[in-house]
Amino acid sequence: MTYDFTPRGVCSRKITIELSDSGVIENVRFMGGCSGNTQGVAALVKGMSAKEAISRMKGIDCNGRGTSCPDQLAKALTEALEKL
Repeated sequence: MTYDFTPRGVCSRKITIELSDSGVIENVRFMGGCSGNTQGVAALVKGMSAKEAISRMKGIDCNGRGTSCPDQLAKALTEALEKL
């Protein structure tokens, strides 16, 4: 399943997630944002269960914004799991 998410409150403009039917992250792509950081986050979560990734990234704050690209990815994964 491929899921597109529009993040809010961060520099990234779009997150595309590919999830297996069992909820494992197959691929993540960020459009915009800090390239090195978003590539790193995407590489780290590849092969991880979406639930595990959510528990690790939910609530991470970027510079007092109240959210971050990892936090937005956790929100995207939560929505994607609801659609599986």
